[in-house]
Amino acid sequence: MTVPFQTLGELRQLAGTGTRPVKQEIRDNLVRKLQAGERLFPGIIGFDETVIPQLVNAILSRHNFILLGLRGQAKSRILRGLIDLLDEQIPVVPGCEIHDDPLSPICAACRARIARDGDKMAIGWLPREARYVEKLATPDVTIADMVGDIDPIKAAQAGLNLADELTMHYGLLPRANRGIFAINELPDLAGKIQVGLFNILQEGDVQIKGYPIRLRLDVLLVFTANPEDYTARGKIITPLKDRIGSEIRTHYPVTRHNAMAITRQEAWTERTAALRVEIPAYVREVVEEVAFQARADRKIDKRSGVSQRLPITTLELVVSNAERRALSNGEKIAVPRVTDLYAALPSITGKFELEYEGELRGAEQIARDLIRSSVGTVFTGMFDGTDTRTVVEWFDLGGSLPLGDTSSAEEVIDETRRVQGLRELAEHAGVAPGAPAPLLASAIDFVLEGLYAQKKISRTEERGYSAAEAAPRRGSRKEEATLDEGVPLPGVSKKKYYN
Repeated sequence: MTVPFQTLGELRQLAGTGTRPVKQEIRDNLVRKLQAGERLFPGIIGFDETVIPQLVNAILSRHNFILLGLRGQAKSRILRGLIDLLDEQIPVVPGCEIHDDPLSPICAACRARIARDGDKMAIGWLPREARYVEKLATPDVTIADMVGDIDPIKAAQAGLNLADELTMHYGLLPRANRGIFAINELPDLAGKIQVGLFNILQEGDVQIKGYPIRLRLDVLLVFTANPEDYTARGKIITPLKDRIGSEIRTHYPVTRHNAMAITRQEAWTERTAALRVEIPAYVREVVEEVAFQARADRKIDKRSGVSQRLPITTLELVVSNAERRALSNGEKIAVPRVTDLYAALPSITGKFELEYEGELRGAEQIARDLIRSSVGTVFTGMFDGTDTRTVVEWFDLGGSLPLGDTSSAEEVIDETRRVQGLRELAEHAGVAPGAPAPLLASAIDFVLEGLYAQKKISRTEERGYSAAEAAPRRGSRKEEATLDEGVPLPGVSKKKYYN
């Protein structure tokens, strides 16, 4: 990092008598990026037409703002992206805890130092990364943590009165002076602590411990919150909400394409160099569809949300299961299959909260239902209008395939070679002729799982794939009522019941 000036005198010759407030600095840098056509908030996908325009407007208006959204909607990542809108470095008084401006100091110690040394005083340079302060709100946070307190030890050592400004111990907010102060999960902050933010939001100053000493801080305040927290864990008090300039709502990916792009960016899928990993497009689509299905399922609590972390961690486990299978079977390429999603259940069941009906069914069974439904949705979209009767008839005539997620690619191909029409359907899934065996095996697995999801064939953990089970005969209500008890009701003969 190059240092333009080393003394206060050199700085004054160029900058004059003052520097820009941080909100104006961020605004100016944003205007420059917009004029240059630079991408704003790189790595944030799916918000270009919704969240980012509102965010840009808030910054251009020099507002403090809050991001409202369910978990896993990139709220914290957006706030950390604000660092790129700060200057690369700014001049500060060396050693000052609140990064005081040498041209306009607010700290008593800094004013005394500048008065003593004048233009010969050395100045320091603070990089943009050090100007971002983030705090996770918890119920145990105190006003001293946020704003500051009087330090009696400092007062005793220096022989100062406790009312002296030099006896202060600064909290997180003053230490974010001339930068960005972010508070995550704002509703979790106790009400009396939220009251302590009133002055900084409206008048731009803070007062420590009731003494008549005010610090005119220069800071951009940004917050995140879950909208359901207003009535759940806590709430944002009304006067504080009134002082926040803009309220911006985030959301989950609207399209599967955007969701896949996020997961591709965030998931760790590049493994050891000795084993190449190749993920088919339909596997990525099924993984994303699980999250979409979960967000729409009435057995899952929508107030809690289904984080985008679900498909990210699920894809990582899917790849790991494919990697384990490839290493065990001596294959040189690891290709995930749709059935590998069942090995990723541990990453799915912990990512959603269940309603009462879902609790009765159980998280694991809910996750299995979501996988099967997701496979069916993707398979139907890809094979809509494609004739699959030849394969289904093979199973209806008594055929079965004892396959599992540990079966090697060669085993899958050998076992399914006798199924007429299956190879053609696999190629329809995007497998080119002459493709490596693991890719072909994955496509075959997708076709079989798709037919199973459409209830055209059956599958069990023990017997593998077989013909679809015939629907049970529907009897009278009296006959059906005895099914759970195992005995016929009065008036229904055993002969009639068992026939």
